[in-house]
Amino acid sequence: MRLADLRALALGLPHTTFVKQWGECLVFKVAGKIFLIIALDADLADAVVFKCTPEEFDDLIETDGVTQAPYCAKRMWVRVGDLVALPSAELKRRIRRSYDLVFAGLPKKTQATLRPA
Repeated sequence: MRLADLRALALGLPHTTFVKQWGECLVFKVAGKIFLIIALDADLADAVVFKCTPEEFDDLIETDGVTQAPYCAKRMWVRVGDLVALPSAELKRRIRRSYDLVFAGLPKKTQATLRPA
């Protein structure tokens, strides 16, 4: 996937914000909690990092081009260093799943304020 497509996907999720931090990384958050990191190489997406369940984690790291994410692997985060390692549709689905997992981990009060009335 191209960087523009990844950004549009992440920013299309409700209440998403992003910042550029840790040098050349775009960090996407919901309610201040990270759900996606895009590592940049110039203006190209070099790698993506997202949250997954323990079961998904075990399956994903068996895929060539997918590893434990540095600094956050204990929390079930993976790094896709080769963006062709996952088909585009699967990558989109997993980014949405990461968002959903992070949203579900927010305090109930925060979730309630972010949901439409």
